[in-house]
Amino acid sequence: MHTYLTVYFGAALVAIFATPVVTRLARRFGWVDTPGLRKVHKSPVPRIGGVVLVLATLAMILPASVLDNTIGEAFRKVQTQMTVLLLASVFVFVIGLIDDIRSVRALFKLIALIGAALAVCASGARIDSMSFGSAFSFELGWLSWPATVLWIVTVTVGLNFLDGLDGLAAGISAIVCGVIAVFAFYTGQIVMGVLMLALLGSLTGFLFFNFNPAKVFMGDCGSLFLGFIISAGSVVCVAKAATVIGMAIPAAVLGIPLLDTLFTVVRRGILDRRSIFAAERGHIHHRLLDLGLQQRHAVLVLYGATLLAAGLAMAMLVTRATWTIALMGGVVLLLLLLFHFVGGSRLRETLAALKRNAAIARQVKEEKHCFEDAQLRMREARSFEGLWHAACDVAEKMGFERLALSQTLDETAAHTSVWRRTSETLSPHEIITISVPIRNGIPEASVWIEAGLRVDGSLETAGRRLMLFGRLLDEWMATNMMGVAGQFAVPPGATASENRGSAGDVLRDDEAHGPQGDVQPRAGSRIGTD
Repeated sequence: MHTYLTVYFGAALVAIFATPVVTRLARRFGWVDTPGLRKVHKSPVPRIGGVVLVLATLAMILPASVLDNTIGEAFRKVQTQMTVLLLASVFVFVIGLIDDIRSVRALFKLIALIGAALAVCASGARIDSMSFGSAFSFELGWLSWPATVLWIVTVTVGLNFLDGLDGLAAGISAIVCGVIAVFAFYTGQIVMGVLMLALLGSLTGFLFFNFNPAKVFMGDCGSLFLGFIISAGSVVCVAKAATVIGMAIPAAVLGIPLLDTLFTVVRRGILDRRSIFAAERGHIHHRLLDLGLQQRHAVLVLYGATLLAAGLAMAMLVTRATWTIALMGGVVLLLLLLFHFVGGSRLRETLAALKRNAAIARQVKEEKHCFEDAQLRMREARSFEGLWHAACDVAEKMGFERLALSQTLDETAAHTSVWRRTSETLSPHEIITISVPIRNGIPEASVWIEAGLRVDGSLETAGRRLMLFGRLLDEWMATNMMGVAGQFAVPPGATASENRGSAGDVLRDDEAHGPQGDVQPRAGSRIGTD
């Protein structure tokens, strides 16, 4: 017991004395987190507090591992696993520290995290099997590796997401460490119990400076280190215990970061259709702030929810199978209700977004096939006249309403050809148009193509088809510009005329309209309403 208390209070004291030193160092070198659109703090704050957590933890763990007693002997029995776990955790910490100082791409951090998780798996710390008392037991087989990596990565990313308010990630991590320490000692896993006590002590000391108003942030180096060593440590506990409870307890107490990660991926990838690595203000702590809570109150709410989940999780240690299932279900229901209350789940919106995204994906596929066919049709056009006929054919297939080709030599010589899908007159508010200049090799002449598309629901869909049409014109100009310089269609002194088509036909009309033709020359390309 004396050693356990020494580990906890020693780590706390190291953190208390090291934090001011690290804070001054960060300010001196400019390693601070500046206020921004997504930030809730108003002034620069040092952001490498994770250094304190690593120093305080290792300062207790390394001496404890060489003690000449039961604890030291327990460390030596799992020396390989512990060495890999600590080295992998320090590696993840270093990646986070580089990100805090210089910035690292999110994808690179994810790859590094997966690599570190694989190293832990290779050391033998894997979720190989699960049992639920005498009711059932099953082996994961080859799935043990991806399951273990997924668990470690999800928890680590979840704690990293949660590090958005003063003291939030540190406080929840402290609760998690306490719960895992109790479980480890309960199941006779002394090494993991000591490791979690060291982490708990370092977090206790760090919270004196990190709780609102924070004097230092743990940064990515701290949140990644904590998430990794806690998740990997829980895997060791599960591997030793080999019971569902061994997984259920850390999963329950880590429920908030796990669910926040799940809903963040859904929100970014499905609802917003953006990169899951793109930062935004949609996490559960941001939503609590949006409800009007002060930063400290939002943190305390999440502390309370985590403590309640931890209490229910710990009760699983002394309950029978049926009650264990009921308690786990209660934890899940409690956390889901919390996320639903703050608007973090968005189930109906997610289902609607899945239907919408599927429709968009089908439409994109159809447009891709149409575009590829149009490419072949446009490549056959070797003159302006060929371009016009090909463009009309493409416009009809892509659902355009109007197409115009305007050619001018000077202010008195203009010629316009117009194609319309139908004779129906559309309101300018129903049409989106794009005007594209065509390079023709004659400096004093200008050629324009103007395309009009009905906006019948989605600006995105209409804009994408216009973009594809513009790409076709780009490709045509790139391959045909040198061969059409002498093919300009308007002879000197000609007047503007209009060639109209309807229902997909290109008709000719020699009626003169003068310089104020159907499509006038423009000084540059534009997008506007017809």
